[in-house]
Amino acid sequence: MRIPDSLVEKLLHHSEQFSAEQITALREQEVIEKKPLQDLVLSNNLLSEKELTKLYAAEIEVPFVELNAKEINHDILKLLPERIARQYNAAVFAVEGETKFLAMEDPDDIQALNFLQKQLGTNLKIHITTASLLRGALDQYRGNISSELTKVIASNEEVEAEEEVDENDLAEDSPVAQTVNLIIEYGVKAGASDIHIEPREDFVVVRYRIDGLLREANKLPRKLLGALVSRIKILSNLKIDEHRAPQDGRFKVEVSGLMYALRVSTLPILDGEKVVMRILNESTKAADFTDLGFWGTALIHLKDAIVQPHGMVLVTGPTGSGKSTTLFSVLSSLNTPNVNISTVEDPVEYHIVGANQTQVNAIAGMTFTNGLRALLRQDPNIIMVGEIRDGETADLAVQAALTGHLVFSTLHTNNAATCLPRLLDMGVEPFLIASTVRVVVAQRLVRRLCVDCREQYAPDAAVLKQLDKTFRLSRHGGIATMHQLEGVALEDGIGRSSTGKGATTDSLSSTSSTISRLFKPHTEGCEACNHTGFKGRIGIYEVLSNSTGIQSLIVSGSTTENLEKTAITEGMLTMQLDGFIKALRGQTTIEEILRVTSQEQ
Repeated sequence: MRIPDSLVEKLLHHSEQFSAEQITALREQEVIEKKPLQDLVLSNNLLSEKELTKLYAAEIEVPFVELNAKEINHDILKLLPERIARQYNAAVFAVEGETKFLAMEDPDDIQALNFLQKQLGTNLKIHITTASLLRGALDQYRGNISSELTKVIASNEEVEAEEEVDENDLAEDSPVAQTVNLIIEYGVKAGASDIHIEPREDFVVVRYRIDGLLREANKLPRKLLGALVSRIKILSNLKIDEHRAPQDGRFKVEVSGLMYALRVSTLPILDGEKVVMRILNESTKAADFTDLGFWGTALIHLKDAIVQPHGMVLVTGPTGSGKSTTLFSVLSSLNTPNVNISTVEDPVEYHIVGANQTQVNAIAGMTFTNGLRALLRQDPNIIMVGEIRDGETADLAVQAALTGHLVFSTLHTNNAATCLPRLLDMGVEPFLIASTVRVVVAQRLVRRLCVDCREQYAPDAAVLKQLDKTFRLSRHGGIATMHQLEGVALEDGIGRSSTGKGATTDSLSSTSSTISRLFKPHTEGCEACNHTGFKGRIGIYEVLSNSTGIQSLIVSGSTTENLEKTAITEGMLTMQLDGFIKALRGQTTIEEILRVTSQEQ
């Protein structure tokens, strides 16, 4: 749906939420960026898609409907064939007597209306809805992945053996191509971060990593393996005749109107070639720091560090802990027309409009070290090095931070305090580390409780005693301190929302003397979370600020334990305690925190 600029301006005035100055500034931005006013309103988060559509609905006097895809009767939906529904962006969502209720993205499309009336009859009640809600309804035409794949594979009898793969098997409209498309489509819709296609002796397993855990989705006939792998290699521009060496590639797909990049890795294993595809949503906007899970002193120290004109900010954690997402959000917040952001990454995961991003290519000689050396001749203000892997890269990054650049990078260490001795181990002089590093962020990802079905419970004396022992609460000020910290977290927006049908978190879960409640997933989950009890993930962090006390310890060659102890004394929360506060706020569970952190602190 495209709303004319003049009408968007009129809607903004009528909403009475914006001043004349704000609307004038938007108009000026429209001229500079040459983008429609509707797109600027949405990209600047002035109004949500739903809010803008509701204002438009009131203006054209067409009722707005908030479609709930899960509640639409499948027989009613199929009154309009899927091909026509997708062509005209319309869906039948209810029937009352002779009247059919039709949701459209653009009810002003006269040509579409005329055709739909011929198809469904003139007794239609037209509603308007958002593009995203309509996409959800159209997705209901499809069944689950098992039934859909069964239909495709049933027509796939021409592939008799995995070794016999010809051009016809790999054509765009072939059953193998449809199978690959289905596997990707269901992975995207399930919110998976990775798709695993794994050969076994007698079959091929398709597994999705959802919220950090792998789930088996389907088993395919073994004879499809060769064609499936070859099809994915063609999409990724890889060598289809190379089966003995690992390969890496990338391709893009569009699912439900959004663009996704898939990073492909193939690996020869005992039973054949395994394929893993990492799903990256290129339409994703950078999350703000609160959405990521930063709050309190951690948020203050991070914000202070990233606005410095020079220095180094390091993010540490294992693979898959969200380091790239954190850096993407930080760089996006700093991305303005008057700064030059340059990166060297392996691979480039998130595309940042306006930044100069370089892909590492070892074969061509473009390593992190060579790339960073080249970047320093490109007049950058802000540099991001995907990973510091060796002493030479570390030394170059430190030199860049010393010469007036703000440098971001990642390291693989278990916690924040270990990061500083790791740089020492790479040969960086202690006084250089002390003078360049601003903050070190260590992080993990935990599953977020579903807000629609989470439950609360009151812990008994035995549970409270176990919590005190496990999280060493007495060493960190006891329950009274946890109560104060929870209050700060609530003020900073952690768990403040009371939306959702599950237990609300608009009040504190602790008092100065006890913990009154904790949260757990519903045993059977709900439709919103696919009956798992969890939906999405949130970060738990420790942010070590390079204070004067920490600098003295670095220069004197102090141990990791002393660095961490001093940082905690100065107010740093460990990842485990940060997770504990988020468990009090209903964001996750105690069990999730213990799953991703060590038992000892």
